[in-house]
This record gives sequence, C-alpha cells and structure tokens, in this order.
Amino acid sequence: MRRREILLAALAVAARPQTAAAQATKVPTIGFLGTTTSSAWTPWTAAFVHRLRELGWTEGGSVKIEYRWAEGRPERFTEIAAEFVRLNVDVIITSGGAGIAAKQATSEIPIVFAVANDPVGSGLVASLAKPGGNVTGLSLQAPDAAGKRLEFLREILPGMRRLGIIEDPASGPEGGEIAALAQRFGIEVTAQRIKQGADIPMAFDALRGRADALYLGTGPLVNTHRTSINTLAAGAGLATISGVREYIEAGGLMSYGPSYPDLFRRAAAYVDKILRGAKPGDLPVEQPTTFQLVVNLTTAKALGLTIPPTLLARADEVIE
Repeated sequence: MRRREILLAALAVAARPQTAAAQATKVPTIGFLGTTTSSAWTPWTAAFVHRLRELGWTEGGSVKIEYRWAEGRPERFTEIAAEFVRLNVDVIITSGGAGIAAKQATSEIPIVFAVANDPVGSGLVASLAKPGGNVTGLSLQAPDAAGKRLEFLREILPGMRRLGIIEDPASGPEGGEIAALAQRFGIEVTAQRIKQGADIPMAFDALRGRADALYLGTGPLVNTHRTSINTLAAGAGLATISGVREYIEAGGLMSYGPSYPDLFRRAAAYVDKILRGAKPGDLPVEQPTTFQLVVNLTTAKALGLTIPPTLLARADEVIE
C-alpha cells in the first residue's frame, strides 16, 4: 500500500504543471462579423488575417476566428452579435452599423470597427481621442474626400447638371455632404436610399431622366449589390463614383477614398493590443492616412467617355 500511495502522489504532482500550462495557453477567439458576404470582403479579410500573422497571431494556431456573414441584412447584425456574446469571444471585429449592434449586445467584450462612416455621430464612441467604453477602431471621415470625388466627376463630365445618389441606411453623412457640395455648383441632386436588394431596380426607375452621373454611398447593402448596381448604371449610361476601390472592380467608373485593406490591417493592430491586455476605450480612434484614386478605362470606353490625361496622371491605379 505504501508504494501505491507514493505512486499516486507522484502522478498527482506531475499532473499539476500540465493543467496549469493548459490553462495558460487558452487560445483566444475573435468574432468576425462581416456585414456583407465572404466573397465581397475577401481582400479585406485577407489583409486582416495577414497582419495578425505578422503580429504573432496564427489563425487556427495561436488564435481562433469565428466568421459570420450578414449578407447586407441589418437585422442579421443583432443576431450575430448575440451569438458572439453567447460564445464569449475575446474580441469582436466588424464595421459601421454592425458595430452599433455589437455595442448594444455587450458592454464587456471589446469591439473593434475596421471602418465606420461617423463613429461619434452614430454613437459608437464618445469621441475620437477618448472612445471610452468597450469600442474603438478606424473612422472613414475625411473632410475633403466628398469634395474631391465631385471634383473628379466634374472633370470627366464638365457639363453635368444632375447627380443621382444611391445609398443605404448605413451610408452615414456622405450622401448629404456630396449633395450640399453639388448644389453649390448648381447641380440638381436626386437621392435614393435602398433598404433591401429589391429596392435597387426601383431606385434606378426613379433616377431615369434625372441623373447624368451616379454617386454610390458606402454601406453594406450597396457593397453587397455593387455588381448589379454598376450593371444597371452602365445600362442607363451613367458614370459612377464611390469611395471604395472594390466598387470599381465590379464595373464602376471611378473611386476615391481610403484603402480598405489598409484599414483592416490597422484594425488587426487594435485586436493585437487588446488581446495583449489593452482596453479599447483607451485606444484613440484613428482616421485614414492612405487615399487612392482608381479609374476604370474599360468602363469609360463602354460609356463613350474620354478621361482627361491630367486626371489619369493623378490616378493611383488605372484598370484597363
């Protein structure tokens, strides 16, 4: 019996360090709430994961990522956020309106938004410098961006007198900004806000004969349906401009705005700091630092438009 007791005691001591090690190496989980579809966010997700890896977090190794996709349906934001709370993830990464849904679902789990049109005005954070609470991230706000887009559009269409706008509820203040600027130049503005994919054909019907060009807002629903929107715009002979480069890959004419892959890389740095112990409320909201002008010459040719050489010389990328 003596030998048996000694053996059991030795086995118990040997087991203790293993249990402690297992607890110390618990793999953190990131809840990734995509507002559109996996395919629409592919370049942004890849940039996020790549930067995490550079910072020492390997997906499937030192960190686990739970992906969920809302497919442009705002009602899904709340459902997915609630699921992440049940899963008790360590941090939630998302964008814009989905960030608001996540904030309403939890005041404990850290939330990082990779992009947001108006984080202070929407109530995501108290201020850019001192977010407070459990939310921080990157703002899309840039004072001169809307004016630059209108400027580029007028260079291509100097006789433009009517501008159409298609946006969704999460597009933020940019539609109003571009409308106010356009009206200063005597340009008539007609705005259409879509709430579901079925609204898109009706929006184009409402714009028929009332637009010489089309401004596309930044929002999950417009992003989800960017290909069909650009196809309808081309069929209507409308040049399009937006703030998202990926809209141009879907057949749009021109974009000017921050690099979304860059924003998602920077969001990964926030996640890294939080997983290492930083509080989101202490991390200031950052703004874009990299802007790109992208022109699609294939679309320009299809529309019968000539892009001025001076504008092409300023373009960061020309798609042919």
